[in-house]
Amino acid sequence: METLKKLFAPVTGTINYIQNHFKAMLFLLLLFVLFFPSQKEHLVPYNLQSIALSGPIIDTTEIVKTLDKARENDEVKGVLLIVDSPGGAVPPSLEVAYAVKRLNTAKPVVVYAKGLLASGGYYASIWADEIIANPGAMVGSIGVIMQGANLKGLMDKLGIETQVAKAGKYKQVGTVDRPWTAYERAEIDKVINATYDMFVNDVAAARKLDPAKSSEYADAHIFTAAQAKAAGLVDALGVEYDARNTLVKRSGVTKAVWNEESKMEKLLKQFGAEGAAMLHLYFPQMVLK
Repeated sequence: METLKKLFAPVTGTINYIQNHFKAMLFLLLLFVLFFPSQKEHLVPYNLQSIALSGPIIDTTEIVKTLDKARENDEVKGVLLIVDSPGGAVPPSLEVAYAVKRLNTAKPVVVYAKGLLASGGYYASIWADEIIANPGAMVGSIGVIMQGANLKGLMDKLGIETQVAKAGKYKQVGTVDRPWTAYERAEIDKVINATYDMFVNDVAAARKLDPAKSSEYADAHIFTAAQAKAAGLVDALGVEYDARNTLVKRSGVTKAVWNEESKMEKLLKQFGAEGAAMLHLYFPQMVLK
């Protein structure tokens, strides 16, 4: 009996190990499937890359890194930026816009407006070679907004008073515990108008439009895809199939091999966007809208 136990000890040990660590092994297997590309992906490098910009534009660190890596990757001959965004904060929208501008100095970039191409989402797209909008997409909303609540009435009912120590006349600009004064509103308007002028001038320069006629395509107008094309904000109407074919032609590749984001990458981006949006609700700021 002891001899049989010793003989089968490696087998029984392995079975016991699997039983005791099954969940951990299953988790590791799941990570392997999600994070590691298939053998085919290793053997056939992609030459065209699609990158998604979805949801509110709050934290663009990862998408800017992805755009810059695509610019530095000599194997990538062109990039399709798929946008479905209502806009967002000014600085991150500009980060993406200038990353697209850098990328476009090295290789063709086509933007596909999947659903919403609005405000900061549009700003991020203007320096592409071509913007193609889904016929059902909404485009435009070229404008800037900063808003806040006046909670004084509610605070009075609850018996809440704020105490402030400040240095600087404008230090309380935008606070929610009282109405804004005339000089505070003028200070906010100064910043809003300057940011709007920057937005309009960049759109006009990138899209070859007349800044003097900005009331026709800016002023926070919202357009259908066809109306946006007539206004000069997009180049063509089509679906993603058309946008991909356009990039293939512009890139000059003979056989298109596209990258595909893994399910985990998409999931992490979704969680990141939702988390950033929640933070944005608690810490409002000036946005392109």
